[in-house]
Amino acid sequence: MNVFYNREGVGDVLLLQLTPEKIEKVVTETKGDITLVKDAQSNEVVAINIFKFSNYAEIQDNGNVNLTKELVAKVEQALVTNEVDYILNVDFSPKFVVGYVESLEQHPNADKLKVCQVNIGEHTLQIVCGAPNVEAGQKVVVAKVGAVMPSGMVIKDAELRGVASSGMLCSARELALPNAPEVKGILILEEQEEVGRSFLQ
Repeated sequence: MNVFYNREGVGDVLLLQLTPEKIEKVVTETKGDITLVKDAQSNEVVAINIFKFSNYAEIQDNGNVNLTKELVAKVEQALVTNEVDYILNVDFSPKFVVGYVESLEQHPNADKLKVCQVNIGEHTLQIVCGAPNVEAGQKVVVAKVGAVMPSGMVIKDAELRGVASSGMLCSARELALPNAPEVKGILILEEQEEVGRSFLQ
């Protein structure tokens, strides 16, 4: 789940994105301050908009909001107050983690792409990467599916030139790190970094 709030640009509305997938056609259902956005085909709730959110909690963030248990509790209370029968399924695991490139091979359909097997601790992801400096044996920053980049881009499962890719290997510039170099290439971490650990930006 990704959470956004921009009082100046959008108004006093908390926007909850429950899936990174783009839905072709949606329908809405409103009860009080809550609008549920549903997939028109499956009727599954894909987003929730909570209007007048300052009545439920104060938010200092502008843009992507850090997901905390306290915020989820406020959202759940808003749902109850507005008699909306919906249970949030929240994943608090970090979306930016330290990964280890176990192996890579040339993409069969693209000269500048590599197909990487990246260990992120609990399992290994296949990630297609176009960075010129990616090599096996590196510790790198992985943006998992569902991560929101500083640019606002949401990381999704994808297929690049016919090969599945789940996540992204990040450069310092993509992570908006201070003094990020302008050259192309992913951020290579120190050898002592722990695989699977949250990478705090």
